[in-house]
Amino acid sequence: MARRLFALAALLLGGCNWYYNTLPSPDDLVKAVPWFDHMIKGRAVFPYARADVPRRTVPGTVPITGGEADWATEFLSGNPATADRLVNPAAADSTVLATALIRGDTLFHTFCAVCHGNAGAGDGLVRLGAPSLLTDRAKGFSDGFIYSMIRYGGRALMPKYGDKIYRHADRWAIVSYLRKLQSGPAPDVPTSRPPD
Repeated sequence: MARRLFALAALLLGGCNWYYNTLPSPDDLVKAVPWFDHMIKGRAVFPYARADVPRRTVPGTVPITGGEADWATEFLSGNPATADRLVNPAAADSTVLATALIRGDTLFHTFCAVCHGNAGAGDGLVRLGAPSLLTDRAKGFSDGFIYSMIRYGGRALMPKYGDKIYRHADRWAIVSYLRKLQSGPAPDVPTSRPPD
């Protein structure tokens, strides 16, 4: 009796390998059917085929189409025509501007002050020849030109920051903060740490 049970168990276990390795999986058969009747009514079928369907992206993602136009070739070749036509949206509303200045202060000191200095005078910790942003020449740049410099960098030493400061509002916040630095007297830069 024990031999028969052992033989039956061996036969069944050996048959499992044949069943799982030889017969096609039901999942493979489902993939062979191009459409089920209910799929055409599903929400995932061509969700962006119509213009009236809202395109909601996941928070924190960067869209690769439908965003801001690209004028890098024009700007980096020395033609600022498109850049000069840009208008700072924060400048029109004092409430938005106040928020932009706070955000711009943080971003300026995170990304710009290392080279341009805390006051924008070109005296940052990294001495690569970053120009002062307080000169008459820098004050004469349009807001769009400065925005483009942040996004694409310059032709010489200024690297692009568009991949680091990827939100449009954040780039404009830096422009707004820089304009505040340029309009007022040079802020006092502490030379040493205040006493505790």
